Amino acid sequence: MTSDGTSRPLTNWHTSHAERLTGGQRAADRLRNGMGSWAFIAAFVVLMLAWAVVNLTAVAWDPYPYILLNLFLSMLAGLQGAILLIAAKRQDAIAAALAQHDYETNLAAKKGIEELMAINRLQLELLRELRHPADDAR
Repeated sequence: MTSDGTSRPLTNWHTSHAERLTGGQRAADRLRNGMGSWAFIAAFVVLMLAWAVVNLTAVAWDPYPYILLNLFLSMLAGLQGAILLIAAKRQDAIAAALAQHDYETNLAAKKGIEELMAINRLQLELLRELRHPADDAR
């Protein structure tokens, strides 16, 4: 409660931030989370092994040394680099917004503590007056 009797609204920064994300920001987060998972690594290894096995045994559309596969991997690496940069940029923005939110929370807490300290000082003065009313009269 504030000094005027109203209470400050409680907000969850993460929820309100997630609601303001654009479609591109959500896609970047999903891609980053997907490419940084063990499921992606496992699927990637399986795909590479399947590519090699099929090219060695069946239809050799990309014979060893797998020039086409190297091209695809290079393109994937380029895209992953860009996606990781986008994700890092978003993380920096989130960290900056969280720091600002923490600062605002600290200012509100400081104001509340100062109000409580003022009330506490007033109460101590009143208690002193109640204990020693004759001292004040002299």
